[in-house]
Amino acid sequence: MELLHGAPADLTGRNAREKRCYEFLDRLGVDFDRTDHPDQPATTMEVCEKVDAILGVHICKNLFLTNRQKTEFYLLIMPGDKPFKTKELSHQLGVARLSFATEEPMAELLDVHPGSVSVLALMNDQDHRVHLAIDEDVLKEELFGCHPCENTSSLRFKTSDLRDKILPALGYSPAIVHLVGAD
Repeated sequence: MELLHGAPADLTGRNAREKRCYEFLDRLGVDFDRTDHPDQPATTMEVCEKVDAILGVHICKNLFLTNRQKTEFYLLIMPGDKPFKTKELSHQLGVARLSFATEEPMAELLDVHPGSVSVLALMNDQDHRVHLAIDEDVLKEELFGCHPCENTSSLRFKTSDLRDKILPALGYSPAIVHLVGAD
């Protein structure tokens, strides 16, 4: 793995959702770096630690959640090292009970598979059926790390670009939450 700047010059072999991410970031004028790891999808902590070291940033947890009735969906972005307690988030969002959503609505609403969810997948949610929540600690960091809707590449860009360019372009105003990992 190595640190590269911007989108790949040759997009051969990249899937459509990953290509859309690069086009989206370029269209917004978001300067970003990336590392490709096609032989090591970011599915284990060991691979994530390698990616973090190359990018010099901590890739966040991106949790796809649903309410009890499976009628409302939420994307939570939080620091990877912070414990997640559903009760804590449910209380802050005013939702009776949250649990992890299944792969089917993730694919239908965000056009991604488990392990590849990121804030950039919200570009695929044209009807804004997914609510976005971001832990306040994520927004305190200078740099933000995520996948381009595929966990065989990872990106970093300024958190200010997430806040000031990406989220407005997606039409999202996130709920900012304060998570401490308490019951």
